[in-house]
Amino acid sequence: MSNSLKRIFLVLGLCLPATHAMAALPRASVVPGGVALIDIGPAGASEPQVYLGNQRVLAVTDGTRLKAVVGIGLSVEPGDLKLEVRADGGSRFVPFKVQPKRYREQKLTVPQRQVDLSPEDAARVEKESTRLRAVYDSFSAAAPPTFLLQPPVRGIRQDTFGSRRVFNGQARNPHSGMDIAAGTGTPIRAPADGTVVDVGNYFFNGNNVLIDHGQGFITMYCHLSAFDVKAGDKVKTGQLIGKVGATGRVTGPHLHFGVLLNGASVDPSLFLPPLSSGAPASQR
Repeated sequence: MSNSLKRIFLVLGLCLPATHAMAALPRASVVPGGVALIDIGPAGASEPQVYLGNQRVLAVTDGTRLKAVVGIGLSVEPGDLKLEVRADGGSRFVPFKVQPKRYREQKLTVPQRQVDLSPEDAARVEKESTRLRAVYDSFSAAAPPTFLLQPPVRGIRQDTFGSRRVFNGQARNPHSGMDIAAGTGTPIRAPADGTVVDVGNYFFNGNNVLIDHGQGFITMYCHLSAFDVKAGDKVKTGQLIGKVGATGRVTGPHLHFGVLLNGASVDPSLFLPPLSSGAPASQR
């Protein structure tokens, strides 16, 4: 917006939009593991609270309208869902429909102890899952600076998000992130401004970093060989946060890059610059 236009807004006593224009939002894909952009009504001086079930949902201003940016979990069954919009002491519901999507199957071989867990490892995984779920479900006050993310590492984007994973012949949960192939030690950089909310070593994720970009929009970085940040650090776009590795349950060095909205893991490709037509799936 030009300075002259800003002055016109101020002279007329109008409010400048406080959040994002539509061009800054992720691409919509209303399927399990995707993102829905739902119009929930005119933008006003006081914004309503939006929920999907018990989970708070991010909402942003698009011109004169308010849009909910809804993460759809991979386990969600296709069909009718509804958002609850709470405002002025009451609530109303906004329906939307989730379309089906078929993801491919991925067969992997890993050490057997990472498939058939010992009692000690199972207890560790349960404790770690509780810790991670608390971060995934968090909802901070500040709005995200953007939804358009820079690639966090130079490497080949692999089509692994949502794939039905079979480890050593045993089916497990679908893959909740994008694998980016890169050598050990390759720098990993923050794709947008945010706050580091968790750094740790996990049984499955290995060395792991989580960055909160605001209001339930969180990015995840797994299997690192080294950290360059700690919990509580404020990071800027392009800042070094760690290096690619092969820690945790992996078959080789790579970055597992995850994106979460309202506690749901969603397809990171919806937030990254699209690859040019005919180009290999890599960040250059």
